[in-house]
Amino acid sequence: MKLLILSDSHRNIQNMVQAVRLEEPDLMIHLGDHYQDAMELKRLFSDIPLEAVAGNCDFGQKPSEKLITVHKKQILLCHGHNQHVKCGLLNLEYAAREKQADIVLFGHTHRIFCEQHNQLAILNPGSIGDPRYPGRPSYGLVFIEEDSIFLQTQFLSL
Repeated sequence: MKLLILSDSHRNIQNMVQAVRLEEPDLMIHLGDHYQDAMELKRLFSDIPLEAVAGNCDFGQKPSEKLITVHKKQILLCHGHNQHVKCGLLNLEYAAREKQADIVLFGHTHRIFCEQHNQLAILNPGSIGDPRYPGRPSYGLVFIEEDSIFLQTQFLSL
């Protein structure tokens, strides 16, 4: 199962479309900022399932956090602002462990983070629409095969 992870699109629909066409995922996940971008992606690629959460720029949108199950793996989706990820990842890790998640996906910082430790896979795909560092749009991939989880980040070629 191939999951395409997008975050912080900030109205840049074209970059998301390019990533979807390039990766041909089984599931798309949008981690907020801008939630309406995710709804546009869902309209454009109605044959690919989409999960989305709202970010700090998505005033009034819900939900801001979601727990989903994919191939028997629990995945916590959040933007990260409620877990204060710009100050560190401890709150995020606690939230994931409290929900017995195998994977936690977050955004908000616009910085790539990809690590597996203590049986928890953690991924921030960076920003597909408003990259700050290193200045290139990026996205994440999660591969779930039988009992294994593989994380990867990619830069979008412009």
